[in-house]
Amino acid sequence: MIWQTSRFAIDLARPQIMGIVNVTPDSFSDGGRHDSTAAALRHCEQLLKEGADILDIGGESTRPGSPAVPLDEELSRVVPLVREAVTLGVPISVDTYKPEVMRAVLDLGADIVNDIWALRQPGAAAAVAAHPLCGVCLMHMHRDPQTMQQAPMDGDVVPQVLSFLKLQAQNLLALGVEKTRILLDAGIGFGKTVEQNFALLARHSELLAAGYPLLAGWSRKSSLGAVTGLEVDQRMVPSVAAAVLAVERGASVVRVHDVRETVAALAVWSAMQRSG
Repeated sequence: MIWQTSRFAIDLARPQIMGIVNVTPDSFSDGGRHDSTAAALRHCEQLLKEGADILDIGGESTRPGSPAVPLDEELSRVVPLVREAVTLGVPISVDTYKPEVMRAVLDLGADIVNDIWALRQPGAAAAVAAHPLCGVCLMHMHRDPQTMQQAPMDGDVVPQVLSFLKLQAQNLLALGVEKTRILLDAGIGFGKTVEQNFALLARHSELLAAGYPLLAGWSRKSSLGAVTGLEVDQRMVPSVAAAVLAVERGASVVRVHDVRETVAALAVWSAMQRSG
């Protein structure tokens, strides 16, 4: 299966590792560590040395309760880094829901729009549809980052998430976007309880029934802390375990902070697959 993006046709026969690059002062795990263009670019280069296949650049924290970032501020954080990152020879994803940011980074050569709102903000779907090739990741989120964990979803989330993602994908197809450009993300931690998050992991096969490849974003999430008792900066091992379990259940892309460790763990998984 191929994920078509602006400059790259990404072969999903091998699980792809998307390295997280937060150019923010307040992200839940690494806020403030890479909040200058030079520091963020060094982090990009380090993640590539560790084996990242894709870089995902974000200029606004979406942790529970985080405030929205003004457009001009997000542009000032993201655009200078994307301008440099597109020279690194790998697919560049930008984590944004603002159509103005989407258009700016796509004009610079970014390959993927990774949107927690699944293109529901006014103008976002049109911004992606206007581009001839860019990839897009549509994520499920209940409510919004400010309120999503105040009142999480009710009931069995898997069919609800599946129905939402199928609808958003269908809306994009109706605008002329090719199916090969679309990836889906169940939105681990975005308005779900711990039990609901793990249900989404356990039942990946039901989400795959939509007919699109999946991205799994478990890295350092609070659900891992809930079941291990570990603080966010101690969650590397459970994050890697969750990434391997997601791939085992059919995820094509894992979005991670700990690239080197995830690469090593998936090498063991791949060796087992080849020998089975």
